[in-house]
Amino acid sequence: MTTIDLNADLGEGMGSDDALLEIVSSASIACGGHAGDAASMRHVLRLCKARKVRAGAHPGYVDRAGFGRRRLALPPDQILAQLRQQLFLLRYIADEVGTPLAYVKLHGALANRAAEELDFAVGLFATIQEMEPELAVLALDSSAQVTAATALGMPLIPEAYADRAYEADGTLVARSRPGAVIEDADAVVERCLRLALRGEIVAVDGSILRSHARSICLHGDTPGALDLAREVRAALEGEGVEIAATGLELPEGWG
Repeated sequence: MTTIDLNADLGEGMGSDDALLEIVSSASIACGGHAGDAASMRHVLRLCKARKVRAGAHPGYVDRAGFGRRRLALPPDQILAQLRQQLFLLRYIADEVGTPLAYVKLHGALANRAAEELDFAVGLFATIQEMEPELAVLALDSSAQVTAATALGMPLIPEAYADRAYEADGTLVARSRPGAVIEDADAVVERCLRLALRGEIVAVDGSILRSHARSICLHGDTPGALDLAREVRAALEGEGVEIAATGLELPEGWG
C-alpha cells in the first residue's frame, strides 16, 4: 500500500487548527516567531497528543507584521538566537504537555533562503542538531535544506507542497508572482494524487519533476484551506493511499 504523510502549519491564528488535526498526520507548530504564543503551542500540542498526530517545530524569522515571509537582513548570530529561542520555548511546553517533538520545519522566508543557500542551511541545522539531536528535518525535496541535513547526518522527511507552483529547478515560485499559490481545488487534488502515486510534480513550464517527497504540506492560511484538506485526504484514500506520519529517511548508521 502507498503511504503519504499530510502535514499542516498550525498555531498560526487561522482558527482551523482543531479541524485540521482531524485530517493531517503531522502538525508543524508555530513557535513564537512569525506567529504563535505559549497558549497556542500548548493547545496544539495537547491535541496532537490526544489524536496521535506527529508534532514538529515551525520556526521562522521573528516578524509578525510580515508573517515571516520577508527575507530580513539580520546578522547570522541574531537569526540563530531567534531560532534557539523558538525551539527552546516549544520544547519546554512539549515536555510539560508530554508530547514528543519529531521534526523541525522552517517557515516562510527563512525556509526559502535555506532551500537556496547551502551554507546558510548548514548553519541553521547545525544549531538545531546541537540543541535537539534527535529531531528530523521536514524540508522541500531536492533543495539545499535536504543537502544540508544529509551532510549533517540528520533524519529527513522530504516534503512537497499541494498548493504551491514549482519552478523547473524544483524551487517554489515566489509568492510575489501571479499563480504562485494554486487555488483551484481540482488542480490541487490532481497534483497530490500525481505526487503520491507517481512521484511527479508538474512545473510552471510544463516540465515534469521527479519527487521523493513522502509528506505533502496543506497550508492552513489559504482560502478554503479546510475544505481543500478534506478533499485531498478523501481523494488520496479513495485511491488506496494510506495517510500516516511516515516519510522519515534515516542517515546511514542511525540507531
